[in-house]
Amino acid sequence: MKAVVVYDTAFGNTEKIALAIGKALEERAAVNVVKAGNAQPEDLTTADLLIVGSPTQKFRPLPSVTALLQKIAPNALKNVRVAAFDTRISPEEVARVVILAFFVKLFGYAAEFIGKQLTKKGAELLTSPQGFYVQGTQGPLLEGELERAAAWAKQIAEGLE
Repeated sequence: MKAVVVYDTAFGNTEKIALAIGKALEERAAVNVVKAGNAQPEDLTTADLLIVGSPTQKFRPLPSVTALLQKIAPNALKNVRVAAFDTRISPEEVARVVILAFFVKLFGYAAEFIGKQLTKKGAELLTSPQGFYVQGTQGPLLEGELERAAAWAKQIAEGLE
C-alpha cells in the first residue's frame, strides 16, 4: 500500500503530528510525508491512502493546503481513500471565549474543510476529520497528542486491511 501524508505547519505542531502519523503507517505502507508546498496533485492521486492536515487558522487550513486541494482535478481522487486532520486549540480553551465558540460553531475547523474538499474530488473519507490539540495559538502540543495521532493512523490502516 502507498500512503501519502500531506501537511503544512505554522509553528511546527502540525508537522510533528504528520510525522507521527507517517511513522505509525510505516508498519503497513510505503509512506511519503510531504509539506503541501512541495506536493503535486499527481503525488496525491496515485496514493492508496491520503491523509491531509493543516493548522486551523481563521477557521480554515493554511492557504498552501487549500491551493493544493484546488489544483486536484475533479474526480482525480476517485479510487483514493482519505482522512483529514488539523491542529487546533482545545475545546476547553474555545469554551472560555464566547465569541470564539460562536465562530467555531459557525465556521468549524480546518479538518472538516479539508475532508469536504477531498470528497468533492471523488475521494472516500474513511473516518471523521480529526483535531489534535495545542496549547494557545502557537502550541506546544498538549501532552499525549503525538500518541493519539499515531493511534488514529494505526486505526485507519487497520481498517484498510
